[in-house]
Formats: sequence, C-alpha cells, structure tokens
Amino acid sequence: MTFLDVLVRLVLVMAAFMVLPLLIGQTEHKVMGHMQARVGPIYAGAFHGWAQLVADGVKFAQKEDVVPAGADRRIFKLAPAIALIPYLVVLIAIPVGPGDQVGRAIDAGVLFVLAVMGIGVLGSLMGGWASANKYSLLGSLRTAAQLMSYELPMLLAAASVAMAAGTLSLPGILGQWEAWWLPWQAIGGVVFFTAGLAELQRPPFDMPVADSEIIFGAYTEYTGLRFALFLLAEYAGILVLCALTTVLFLGGWHGPGSEHLGWLWTLVKTGILAFVVIWLRVSYPRLREDQLQKLAWTGLIPLALAQLVLTGVVRVAIA
Repeated sequence: MTFLDVLVRLVLVMAAFMVLPLLIGQTEHKVMGHMQARVGPIYAGAFHGWAQLVADGVKFAQKEDVVPAGADRRIFKLAPAIALIPYLVVLIAIPVGPGDQVGRAIDAGVLFVLAVMGIGVLGSLMGGWASANKYSLLGSLRTAAQLMSYELPMLLAAASVAMAAGTLSLPGILGQWEAWWLPWQAIGGVVFFTAGLAELQRPPFDMPVADSEIIFGAYTEYTGLRFALFLLAEYAGILVLCALTTVLFLGGWHGPGSEHLGWLWTLVKTGILAFVVIWLRVSYPRLREDQLQKLAWTGLIPLALAQLVLTGVVRVAIA
C-alpha cells in the first residue's frame, strides 16, 4: 500500500466521521419532530427545518465556555476528546465494500473494535469525576456500571459470528458470510444491537443521564463546544454500532450488484439501523436502574450463550 493510498483512505474515513454522525443527528431531529409534533426541528429554516442543524451549531459556538471552580481543569477539558476519538479509530477497521475497501484490515478486528469502543466510557468517567459535582459523578458511575453489564453479552454475540466464520477479521467474516446466516444468527444480532444501545446510553437505557434524578449525569457541568463534542460522540457511536451490526449480522456489503455497489449496501443497512435507534428513543420509556441491570444479566447474557451453543451445533452439523 502506497503513501497515497493511505492518505486517501484516511481522508475518506475522516470525511465519513465528520459527516455521517451529523446526518444521523439531523435525521433524529426530523424523525422526532414528526413523531412528537415538535415545531422547531420541522420549521426552522422554512423548508422542512433544514436550518436546525446549523442553528444548533451556532448556538453551541456562542455558548460561554465554563469550567467549574472546583474542577480538575486538565481532565475536565480532555474528557470530551477521550469520549469521541475511539469511534474514529473503530471506523478505520470497518469494511464498507468488497476487496480492500477498508481503512485498515486487522486480523483480530472483532476484538480490536470492541476493545476500542470500551475506551469511550473513560470520557464520561473523566468528565464526571473532574466536574466536582456529585450528580456528575453519580452519572459517570452509572455509565461504568452499564459498560460492565453490557460488554459481556455484546462480546458473546460477536464471538458467535466469529465462531461461525472461523475468523476474527471483519473482512474475513464478510468473506465467509452467507444469506442463510440471517435466521440462525438473529438472536445474537438482537443481543449485540441492544447491548450496544445500552453502552451508548441511548433511550431506553439512558439512566446515566436521567434528567429527573441527576440532571444530565456526567455532562451536567459542560457547556458550548465541549458539550457538543459529547453529543457528537453519541452520534458517532450510533454510526459505529449500526455499521458493526451490519457487518457482523446483516452481511455488510453483500447484496445485488455488490461487486460495484457494496459500499451503498453498507450505508443503506447502517442507515436503516440508525433509524431504528431513533425510533426506539421516541417509543419507549426509560428503564429503572435495577431493570437495566436485570435485563443484561438475566436476559441478554443467557440469550448470547444460547446463540453460542446454537452456532456450535450448526458448525458441527455442517462440518
């Protein structure tokens, strides 16, 4: 691979990282505006609210940059970047098309992306601890508790696909993928997607930012562009989760004309899953903390283990 190839791939990954999360955020404004009859997201800018995203950006840029008097200033300022950067790193390893249409092919890609995604929680922990605010600290601790609970079913579900394909490489998994995998890996797909939503603290798993209890959790003391970076990290996380679910459970770039349109199939499937994420936010109420933990340990983990057993049985049967 030449230096020019590396540079082109880096530019494409950066462009996707800067544009696609913003599109997901704009879509969330529009979907929630229709489902909940919100005036602003639909009419800001006259034509179907096209200016809402611009208005939000200007608003964040104009906000005063406040650092609490008792805060650890260096950690407080660094936390938003720590929350955002891991998702950029993960995007590099996600294949978007057949052949070499991937930023960087990694032999243990499944383990790599799950490990790097777990680093993002450090941003919330750092922000909550450094804010010198008990509500923020409580929110960050809830974030860590969710990560510990939902990382295991997420890993077990991904391991099922790796077992089926006989490789930990994401391009390798897609190289082995067949359409008949869809029904017998469906349980793992639901577990993986649900656990990912919980790790991102998306409704109905948003107890770490329960405004009625802890204001806005680890992000309570953040204003302006630093708060916007946390929001961007959330939308980047949605992009990464949906793209990984697409690659692992929906065949990624596989589809009619995939030789030339594989990247389009990846984007379409990822976009549909992103809509599901938004729809779930609008449709379901927040879980209590005990309900959230119970779902992971008594619901998702047994299902993920059952998926592993099923995968083992099928592998033996077709061997």
